[in-house]
Amino acid sequence: MAGEMTVPLLPCASIDVMAEFYGMLGFRTTYSQKLPNPYVTLEREEINLHFFGIHGFKPEDSYGTCLVLVPDTGELFRAFAEGMRAAHGKILVSGIPRMTRPRVRKNSGNMSGFTVIDPGGNWIRIMAMSAKPEDEDAVLDKLAASLRSAVVMGDSHGKHGQAARILDAALERNRGAAGPVELLEALAYRAELAARSDDQVAARKFLASARNITLTDAQRRAAEDALASIDDLAAAL
Repeated sequence: MAGEMTVPLLPCASIDVMAEFYGMLGFRTTYSQKLPNPYVTLEREEINLHFFGIHGFKPEDSYGTCLVLVPDTGELFRAFAEGMRAAHGKILVSGIPRMTRPRVRKNSGNMSGFTVIDPGGNWIRIMAMSAKPEDEDAVLDKLAASLRSAVVMGDSHGKHGQAARILDAALERNRGAAGPVELLEALAYRAELAARSDDQVAARKFLASARNITLTDAQRRAAEDALASIDDLAAAL
């Protein structure tokens, strides 16, 4: 039978806060009730999310998560980012709520993915339906390979410290042999990890190192996403 739909039901402390947050991302409230149990349903095109309120719920203790498959993670990320900038003047990169950037996930078949961690502490994992050919067949240098391992720890599992240690070791070993684009991407992500750990001094240090890398026009085009992440993180700091 075709036409089935699965809708996640996720916990939160306040359905009003959830409705406001997802409204910022372009969702509309399709149903809401306060009694007898708080419940809200939200919709954005074909993405449906439902939330139920729990008195005394702590977002930092949440295990709520779901997977959303989309044709283009970059397009949806840009729409979400535009909403965040309009509401906050920046992309939320640390704490709860926050949003990661689209990056290739080697633990998910090299498909691009990003995550929205909402005010309920739920991880909404946005993944591409298929990998791009260049990601499937990519031959990576040592620093780029370590970056993908760090992304698994930092973006998939939320282990910022472990991701930072992977990247620090890789930068120490391979910095001199890495190409400028690979080095820029690694430093940009390392700065983001520092920001997530509330280490603004380290975040600014890595941002400064990334900005000191000289790029050709072709390299700047190849590093477009990393350069955008540097600008977004600088605004957040």
